[in-house]
Amino acid sequence: MWAKNASLSDFPMSWNEAFVNIKELNFSGLYGFHDWKLPNRRELFSLLSHEAINPSLPVGHPFANIFTGYYWTSTSCARLPNQAWTIHLGGARVCKGMKHGSYMVWPVRVADHARTSRVFQSGQLNCYNESGELIDCQHTGQDGEFQAGLRQENNRFTENSCIVFDKATGLTWLRNANVYKEMVNWRSVFDLVGEMNRERKYGYHDWRVPTIAELENICDMGRHSPALPADHPFIDVQDFYWSSTTSRYDTRYAWALYTMDGAVGVGHKPLSAFHLWPVRGNRINHGRR
Repeated sequence: MWAKNASLSDFPMSWNEAFVNIKELNFSGLYGFHDWKLPNRRELFSLLSHEAINPSLPVGHPFANIFTGYYWTSTSCARLPNQAWTIHLGGARVCKGMKHGSYMVWPVRVADHARTSRVFQSGQLNCYNESGELIDCQHTGQDGEFQAGLRQENNRFTENSCIVFDKATGLTWLRNANVYKEMVNWRSVFDLVGEMNRERKYGYHDWRVPTIAELENICDMGRHSPALPADHPFIDVQDFYWSSTTSRYDTRYAWALYTMDGAVGVGHKPLSAFHLWPVRGNRINHGRR
């Protein structure tokens, strides 16, 4: 459940100030509730539409006063925990920001019927202060304290020779995350999966380039280098992957996943600067299944 007004605070603030602001909202009983929190990365990402800009929210959304810049999440960067994840609501970029920086706050709460949610946990289990030091999670309001979202199943991945089935999303990935061994441009990734399908590689003919939401869904924010779940069975994971999702800010660019930390950025389509990680299964477009 989100506050309809996405700019209750009017002004940006530091990460610590954001948590103080949330406590003040809870003390005042905003809209009759006392359990507001700062959204974790996956919760805020779930609102995005990569088909829209300024704001990057679905057409017809009911929200007001959306600042088309960066908003804080409650999720620290696992590799650089003096930074936290921020999401740009003008263009949908997901970046790290220094915790002493200033960004906007959009309160959320876990609704009573949250068991129907399809938003997964981010994977973060720990809490960190502004300097990046590990601290006790109690009463911090951080992602590591609440661990909100749909819990991932044990034994999430089922490995079958060259392919891996992800029970959380219903997607099937190649176990070898670098099967083509070199970086390619955006157009080439579609040519490569077309060739895979003509040759029925690994017994299937419905391979495709993953959406950016599908790539983000496989990340674990409690880990880094790569930011994938601890029990993942993948081999030769690379630092950069193309998605099939075009940037609406500039269609010469497409969305890409940076696996070291799990950042979501863009790449210039003509450049051979990213890898292909083929997938098959029902398409995921907006951060949730």
